[in-house]
Amino acid sequence: MSSPDKIKAIVLTCDRYRAITQHLIFQYHRLWPDHPFVFHIPYQELGGVDSERIRYHTCPADIKGTVLHLLADIDDEEWIYWCVDDKYPIQLVTNKIASLISHAMRSPEVDGLLFCRCRATLTTPKAALYPHKIKNPFGDIYLERKAWFQIWIHQLLRAKVLRYLFTHLPDHIPSAKAMDELKNDVPKLAEHRLFVTRENFAVFGESTQKGVITQNCYESMLASGIKLPEWFQHPSGEYVTLGKL
Repeated sequence: MSSPDKIKAIVLTCDRYRAITQHLIFQYHRLWPDHPFVFHIPYQELGGVDSERIRYHTCPADIKGTVLHLLADIDDEEWIYWCVDDKYPIQLVTNKIASLISHAMRSPEVDGLLFCRCRATLTTPKAALYPHKIKNPFGDIYLERKAWFQIWIHQLLRAKVLRYLFTHLPDHIPSAKAMDELKNDVPKLAEHRLFVTRENFAVFGESTQKGVITQNCYESMLASGIKLPEWFQHPSGEYVTLGKL
């Protein structure tokens, strides 16, 4: 089982997006130097050298196969950190997030916790959230999410939740964007209880939109010194962020 000081971070990415993945990891290291994550990175041909914080895994080329392969040796009840490469952290209230993660991992009634409240969970709570609330020992309020709202934002999950979702997605997923609609055809199990904090403790940026690097990600990657491949040298001009502190 994962412990609070070592959590498998399951990264959904592919070889073409390696620079985007490097940036995602760089941002976690920069914002939270003692973060608890070990990033598990899938690849087809572009491997890497394992380190204390990074593990590389040869995976199938398809999206569903990649995720299920990364989860294959992980127990259903084990906690993972789910991070799709099209998001990256911009601001993290790290002390608070660390305590939230620690509490969630000791809470049998919790199967997922998101600490970035944005979009539907913020703007249309009646559609995205159940009316009841739970409070942790520190006084933080958790709101329970309906369906799969905000499942693509980085968050803490039990492996069984992600495994269930991807097992029931079609074998052929034409693009990562297509999962936005496809996930709605998979009923979330009532016993898989996913929560979001009432208060927001993180800001994330979107890395790409329809395969084009966003302006915010482009500028952040330049500032980080990460070399951009040719196909990510023409940003969209759009700034896309999620959450406000």
